Amino acid sequence: MLDHRARYIPIIPDSPEMTHPTCSRNFSDVNDFLKPSVDTQIKQIHVHPMDVQMAAFHCSDSFLKQMMITKLSQCQYALPLLAPDPVTNEIECPLWAFRQITKTWKPTEIKSDSKTVAIKSMPIYKAETPLVSFFRLGSQSVSKSELMNTLINDRHSTFFHRKSPGSTQCHHLMDGVAEIAWYCPAGKPNDIFNDCIAFCNLHGDALSFEKQRDILIDKSTVNVVLVSAEQNNEKFTSVMSLLFNSQKPLICLFDGENCNVADEKMRKYKMGVKDRSHSDLYEGIKKIIKEVLYSPDGSSFKTSFQLEAMAELSGIRVDENDPPCKEGKSSAMKILDLLTKNNLDVSKIKDELLPCQGKLWHQWSETHKEMYHLRGQIENDKSKKQQALMNIRKKQCAASSSKLIKVFTGSLSSFPATTKKYFLKWTQIFINSLTTENIPLILQNYDEKWSEVLALKNEHDKSNQIKDLLLEKQTELEEISKKLQSATFGLEHIFREMGQIFEAHRAVEGEKRHTDWYKYPELAAELMISGYPMELMDGDAGHVPLTWISSLLEEVINKLGDQRVFVLSVLGIQSSGKSTMLNTMFGLQFAVSAGRCTKGAFMQLLKISEEIKKDFKFDYVLVVDTEGLRALELEGKSTRYHDNELATFVFGVGNLTLINIFGENPSEMQDILQIVVQAFMRMKKVKISPSCVFVHQNVADVAAAEKNMDGKRRLLEKLDQMAKLAAKEEVCNVECFSDVIEFIVQEDVKYFSQLWEGSPPMSPPNPGYSESIQELKKTILSKASKSAGIRLSEFKSKIKDLWNALLNENFVFSFKNTLEIAVYRKLEVQYGNWTWTLRSKMLTTENQLHNRIENGNLDNVGVIFLNKETSETFEGIKKDLEKYFDNDREKDILAQWRGRFQIKIKEFRDEHVIKVKRKLDEVIQQKKACKKLDDKKPVFENTLLQKSKELAQLLKDNDKNENELEKQFTSVWRDWVTEITTDKEPFEDINLKEDYYTIIEELGFERTLISDCEKSGKYKKLLEVGDYSEYIILSENKDFYSKTKEIQNKSLSYLPHDEQEQIKFLIDKADKESLDAIRSKPIAIRGYTSTYLQEVAKHIRKVVEDFQTERKYYLKEEFTVDLLLYVFGCVESWVVESQQKFRINNDELTYLQSKKAQYYNIFRSFCKGNSSAVVLGELVCETLKTSIPLAVYNKTAIGLAGEMRCNLPAFNENRLNLEKHLLKSLAEKEDFADFREYIRNPRRKTEDFIKAEVEKYIFEDHKDKAVDILKKNVEEINKLVEQALFTATEKVKSQSGDTSMWLKEFSALLKDELTFDTPNFSENFSDINFVDFFKEMIKKSFKLITEQMSSLSLDKLRESRQKPEEILIEQLCKCCWVTCPFCAAVCTNTIEDHSPDDHSVPFHRAAAINGVHWRKTVEFHTDFCTTNVASELFFYLSYVSEECFPYKEYRKAGPMYANWRITPDESKMAYWKWFVCKFQKELEEHYSLEFKGKGEIPKEWRQIKKHQAIKSLDEMCE
Repeated sequence: MLDHRARYIPIIPDSPEMTHPTCSRNFSDVNDFLKPSVDTQIKQIHVHPMDVQMAAFHCSDSFLKQMMITKLSQCQYALPLLAPDPVTNEIECPLWAFRQITKTWKPTEIKSDSKTVAIKSMPIYKAETPLVSFFRLGSQSVSKSELMNTLINDRHSTFFHRKSPGSTQCHHLMDGVAEIAWYCPAGKPNDIFNDCIAFCNLHGDALSFEKQRDILIDKSTVNVVLVSAEQNNEKFTSVMSLLFNSQKPLICLFDGENCNVADEKMRKYKMGVKDRSHSDLYEGIKKIIKEVLYSPDGSSFKTSFQLEAMAELSGIRVDENDPPCKEGKSSAMKILDLLTKNNLDVSKIKDELLPCQGKLWHQWSETHKEMYHLRGQIENDKSKKQQALMNIRKKQCAASSSKLIKVFTGSLSSFPATTKKYFLKWTQIFINSLTTENIPLILQNYDEKWSEVLALKNEHDKSNQIKDLLLEKQTELEEISKKLQSATFGLEHIFREMGQIFEAHRAVEGEKRHTDWYKYPELAAELMISGYPMELMDGDAGHVPLTWISSLLEEVINKLGDQRVFVLSVLGIQSSGKSTMLNTMFGLQFAVSAGRCTKGAFMQLLKISEEIKKDFKFDYVLVVDTEGLRALELEGKSTRYHDNELATFVFGVGNLTLINIFGENPSEMQDILQIVVQAFMRMKKVKISPSCVFVHQNVADVAAAEKNMDGKRRLLEKLDQMAKLAAKEEVCNVECFSDVIEFIVQEDVKYFSQLWEGSPPMSPPNPGYSESIQELKKTILSKASKSAGIRLSEFKSKIKDLWNALLNENFVFSFKNTLEIAVYRKLEVQYGNWTWTLRSKMLTTENQLHNRIENGNLDNVGVIFLNKETSETFEGIKKDLEKYFDNDREKDILAQWRGRFQIKIKEFRDEHVIKVKRKLDEVIQQKKACKKLDDKKPVFENTLLQKSKELAQLLKDNDKNENELEKQFTSVWRDWVTEITTDKEPFEDINLKEDYYTIIEELGFERTLISDCEKSGKYKKLLEVGDYSEYIILSENKDFYSKTKEIQNKSLSYLPHDEQEQIKFLIDKADKESLDAIRSKPIAIRGYTSTYLQEVAKHIRKVVEDFQTERKYYLKEEFTVDLLLYVFGCVESWVVESQQKFRINNDELTYLQSKKAQYYNIFRSFCKGNSSAVVLGELVCETLKTSIPLAVYNKTAIGLAGEMRCNLPAFNENRLNLEKHLLKSLAEKEDFADFREYIRNPRRKTEDFIKAEVEKYIFEDHKDKAVDILKKNVEEINKLVEQALFTATEKVKSQSGDTSMWLKEFSALLKDELTFDTPNFSENFSDINFVDFFKEMIKKSFKLITEQMSSLSLDKLRESRQKPEEILIEQLCKCCWVTCPFCAAVCTNTIEDHSPDDHSVPFHRAAAINGVHWRKTVEFHTDFCTTNVASELFFYLSYVSEECFPYKEYRKAGPMYANWRITPDESKMAYWKWFVCKFQKELEEHYSLEFKGKGEIPKEWRQIKKHQAIKSLDEMCE
């Protein structure tokens, strides 16, 4: 704060009794009351204000002293020049503390009755001015300090005096202190003096402070002494003799006299103080000083004083002699030497010594911006510009060996913290010294030239000569303006150079950690943490150096951690006091001196103090100061665009923005308000919600509440009006400003009075201004306390996102919230984990229920039952979801998707419950369909068992080998089967090929045509046909015919590319719909009928007919026939497989043939003389031998799917990750056919990729792990069986049960784990003794089964009901497959229906890859849509359409465009550029188009290697 009244605040007593230190007495009468009182010792109740100031001064380090002195100077107070140490009495000259003070004044020179007013601005330590020193010898009735105040500023107490508020009778730390102040004229008639004069005041009796007195007498131009008439001692006489004999003018003020005597020749003046008014005394002294300093013949007395020369004095301590200060100064001097070497003009310093940030950086910025406004051959133009950018970077690298930067960064790297601080301060001081000396001269030159231009404009003579002269003067004025910009120089330009060196080397050399330039971000980060402002946006180039800023902030994060910051930004018109307001409020260091208006944007970090940290949710405040709107250097349309850009950037980065309005000019207000409202509207549309406070500066009569309320009302009306205007431009439904942003006019509008109390340069700051600042600060902190701020990493991402979007004219469409995208991708991964957990549970449940149905233990499955089975898992996932959204560090961003993902998880559960129910219902239906056969099975089995037993009895005594037994059994088996199935008609085989012919013939196609098409075999690769022209007949439409003929003359094809794609889409659609239709038919339950294929054929013919009605050409009959044959071929395998299932489940003969081996084993066992117990044991184990592998393989399939889902990089994240690995795989194989399949049918290729990865994982890369999982599952199933054997046996034994009971108990225990087909012939084993049976079975049969199970092969996994690849395909491919309307790249959102979020993909590609070409040519279209949306190009909705849209407004082109977010990315995707170059020939052959003319491949693309292409995939996924 800058409230000069602070030093008048008295110390409040701690104890009440000290408040009134008056003696208590009772008066008897009036005479007693009037008697003289006895002197009483009265204690001083508060400390002298100057003692407080000096105590703080003595207790401060050098940097705090410097800040104190600078603030005192700004308050127009006198500063301590010589200060005795209160402990050691050593006299200190705090020269260092004066180094930051700069004074500006306007001297007036009178020559030949004309006055010339100049302007001077310089660091005060360099100013050579007269010095007028005041002393007193002895005690005086006149206040020396009060008298000096009148001379310097009669409205302000520069020197504290005895009549000042808070003054006390005595003080302790001021005696012997010499204070100095400067009078600076304003170049006005009422100036007291015509030039700058220093005034020095030695406090206390000068007779007592010999050292200080002698120094001042020596340095002074004029000495003013206040003398008491009573003084007449030797010491007094000695001092007066010294003063009198000196050549310097002497003014003596005698306390006891009233006469005026002057020896003008000797310049000795004697003035009496007695009986003289204060004003008379003041006028007399002023007159003498003016005569002495400005008389023509008084030049010999005009000795000048320079503060810097105080360092040469001996016998006093100069603070700049401290070692760290000297060391810092020494290094800073090296910088100064380099800056002043060869007497460089200050306006050329940056060009000569900081070459990377000048012309080269400006060229780079301009070229980079042009990348977003391309025309013509976009990719070629872009490649050339990218190469130009790289060439500029190389030039910057070559120019980056600046000695200035090496010395500067070397000092930063090597010095300890304190010395480094001194070094930076010294460097800043020296640089400021250079510029403040030159800028006033340039400004004066500018003013003179501007006056000449105005004079010429006002000339009545408009001749060509005058016009030419005016043009010449205007050109000169422009040159001076450029020189002024070039002369502006500060530490920020050195930091900017460091940034450009870093960016250049990073672009050319990559990440080389062991280099000097690589350390620059770390050095800058240390400075930023220390409180130095860092440039965020380069105002000269109008660009944000993203690489530098990102690296800088990364280093800050490395040092501080990813701390939360509250970002406070400011916006307002140029020179409206924004930087001053921030500096005053927070004690910042933003440049505010003359000629140093902020350019671009700067950021400064402020740490929240421990005292108030508990009230906030963040650790730092990050203040962003920006250049002003309506900058004079810009004009016309560019001003509006630049201002909108700046306002959008400022609002985007800030949590709270101060909108600074200067004065009460309505037109200026209207301009800034429209910009403000439009920027806020943009923020709303991209889901950024900043807040704002309006600060209305320089308003008169701010205390009038009524006027303030009226002003707020008018402001709100203006804001509402601007909101409506901005809504039209931004196409947004807004009625008032509060629709755009939360705004409370009573709280969010502040009024400030003017900064100065009077007119500079001698006016102090207005206390009302500081009070307003304090009130504003409270408001800011109040709003900040309700905000969590943002993390530094978020701030870094936001800067990048905002700037990239601003480079495009359409900010809202171009904005890409990188952090939000990253958070969403993480959420997608979590969603995949949650759905996988639920899917795994559903698979296990489905498996168990499937076994129950097959075992006959379940004939109905309900949704409620399935929900109950999965409820525990589902509830656990819900809890995990809540925990994730509540506890994740990005929970504020995640909040927007919370409700949607809760719904998605529930929908996923409900959808899969219904799906599992449908699958299980099909199993139940199949089971019911087999009931007829199942009912006969016990009869069949008992008959066959009996016959096998009887045959064995007949042959029991015969000695026959294995071959003879098998031959004997086979000879009777056929008869047994025939006997059992005498009344059953055999199943007929289906003839699909004949059905195909018949069905197609019935549709009206000739059999010869069908036969020809079938023999040619072209239908088998119908989807792989590159050109469908031979299948079409052109219509009579002349427009279409002429367009296609133009191409036909140049190409083998006359069918446009988009029509080729439509035909492919038709084939795909017919294939998918037909397969879905056939799969919906109950072939496995009821058997095949040709009616099913007839329905499919009729549907395909209708689809083809509908397709033709929308086209201007016809499809030949050959196409329809080929399409039918193609579709029939696709569904054939499913029909055959389903028919086989039906036959197995319903054909008695087939069933019996499947049992032959089982009954042969029974027969053979009986032949060997085995008991019924052994035979039955073998039968049970034979059943287990069949069912255990099925259970093991199903369980292993689920387990392996889970293993790969967790551990295979391609499967363990989101849809984007899967796409990335698929593209990497395609690149590694370099097979164009694979690429072509991916481009044509990405989903099918993705499924193929998953199958291939599963095959590779299980049977190659991780075969041992797969075998281990298989063996583990075998062991688990075996343990379950053993446990079931034991449990069933114990129960039967305890209940004295029989064989039948044991079988039922045993199968019941395994109903969820195995499909156990219980033998239906237990009556044939009624002779079994249970204990014997049990023992025999345990000892022999099951042991053999266990041994066999331990050697199960992985190969059989391919035949299991559950297949890992199908499980993973269902998990990973249940996502969005919508393709980009321009390049056909697939949306990579993991959620299938992710509305209202737009479709997006980072892997956009060149249009040529999809066969797009320029109209009426055979030239490929090589542009990327991500480039086109930032260009000036247009696109047609279709090949034959005349309707076109600008790429920048692609969303307006219709529904298929409206839901896509295609953000400009400068086509950084190297992958598809490499692909085009690698497969150029194949693409040309496939599409019958050429890469030439407009479609020529940029030569830079050919330099991309495969490893770079693959690496670019990772970069695009970051």
